[in-house]
Amino acid sequence: MTDKLKNLRDTTALPGISRRGFLGTASAAAMTVAGANLMFAGKANAQEPVKGGTLKMGLGGGQSSDSLDPALAANSVTFHVLRTFGETLVDVSPDGSLDMRIAEEIESSPDAKTWRFKIRQGVEFHNGEMVTPEDVLATLERHSDEESQSGALGVMQGIESMSIDGDWLVVNLDTANADLPYLFSDYHLQIQPGGGRDNPADGIGAGAYKLVSHEAGVRYTFEKHENYWDDTRGHYDGVEFLIINDSTARMAALQSGQVHIANLVEPKVASLLSRAPNINVTNVASRGHYVFIMHCDTAPFDNKDLRLALKYAINRQEMVDKILQGYGTIGNDTPINAAYPLFSGKLAQRNYDIEKAAEHYKASGHDGSPIVLKVADGAFPGAVDAAALFQQSAAAAGIPLEIQRVPNDGYWSEVWNKEPFCASYWGGRPVQDQMYSTAYLSTADWNDTRFSNEAFDALLLEARAELDEEKRIGLYDQMAEILHDEGGVICPMFNDFVEGMSTKVQGWVADGGQDTMNGLAPHKTWLVG
Repeated sequence: MTDKLKNLRDTTALPGISRRGFLGTASAAAMTVAGANLMFAGKANAQEPVKGGTLKMGLGGGQSSDSLDPALAANSVTFHVLRTFGETLVDVSPDGSLDMRIAEEIESSPDAKTWRFKIRQGVEFHNGEMVTPEDVLATLERHSDEESQSGALGVMQGIESMSIDGDWLVVNLDTANADLPYLFSDYHLQIQPGGGRDNPADGIGAGAYKLVSHEAGVRYTFEKHENYWDDTRGHYDGVEFLIINDSTARMAALQSGQVHIANLVEPKVASLLSRAPNINVTNVASRGHYVFIMHCDTAPFDNKDLRLALKYAINRQEMVDKILQGYGTIGNDTPINAAYPLFSGKLAQRNYDIEKAAEHYKASGHDGSPIVLKVADGAFPGAVDAAALFQQSAAAAGIPLEIQRVPNDGYWSEVWNKEPFCASYWGGRPVQDQMYSTAYLSTADWNDTRFSNEAFDALLLEARAELDEEKRIGLYDQMAEILHDEGGVICPMFNDFVEGMSTKVQGWVADGGQDTMNGLAPHKTWLVG
């Protein structure tokens, strides 16, 4: 090992390594990331974690068709289920640094085209088998297969080959990608025995909790995995998820003590809920965003002028004020905001403009028939009210929106990614490449706007390979402009993650990665009293 490599190992053995530092060293020399878990919960709470008890969470966003197959996870509930029983190669900590999980070390070639991940020894699956590099390889290969319908397919593209070298997984890329370790934090990429090829929905992972029982759309129960490798996580004897899609019922369950934590608190009730006895309400700024999505390949949304008409016809500030009520910020028809490390803010803000909306609507040649927008309460908190505001602001520009309210159950399997115009939400991703690769690369399975732009795809690949940070920012700026003008996403607002919890819950740490501490509340919190 060279002195430079040794020095880097010594540096990164400190808690976490920042993304900026990660990129800087990747462009200079071969590097190693030696993992030490970030103990944010320990820093935030003077007392030691209390072991035992059962954590009960009331979750919105589930449905009866939900699968345990990590590849198919597509809503808040399946995200939480995977995070509870599964384990990925790496996590991203609240400050954006890498947290080593099944991978305990990472090395990169100087050009960031060859990556090596050392697989941690002594990690046990819930079926008693030990995690092997072969399991990791098989998992990644399955999610690279288009037939898997994996939500991580977009981030797996660009991999030329993968192989095993002793305890190491070796990944060779078509083009350089300084963000690759961050991409492997995708929650779909839970390591499974044999990669999940035989039975991907068996619910067996390597996380802190074993899945005991489940009824999709109703209830999930877990028990502590006694041989879990990381004693800094998983303080409960058991965890229970109650699927309560109705927001009012979910908040009532929290106030009555039926659950300890409730996610997706609607901003309009957050202030009132915070005044309830023995309840805390927490919020954190995030990369999460509430959107209306149009299929760019389906009439009438295959008409650029019509898409622009609808983008100018939405009053973003009104929506932020009335729907988010201070728990979020205005959006600009891209999925990227200032929470991303390579965000420049140079893209001009699109504002509500009745004249431009009417001008583009006329230019589209639309026949004046109702433009159907499908929405459900569970699409995002306040989605139905947001759609009503959109309808009113569009009407002022002469654009006839028809709002069709559909049931929550089946929304994510029958409406999202299938209907040409609907409401949706994204939790965001740690880095821009992952967000764009997951939802806007033309070949991505989760390209829910059917956006296909050769220039955008080429810039995405160029940005991956660019190790100069300033040049990379410039490439992302170009991509944002293309998506802003050509894409099918209407992004009026970025939401805070707002959760309610019993005062008995301790160890809570703000994490803007996803809701409920990036899905790790069962791992990092504990109960007192």
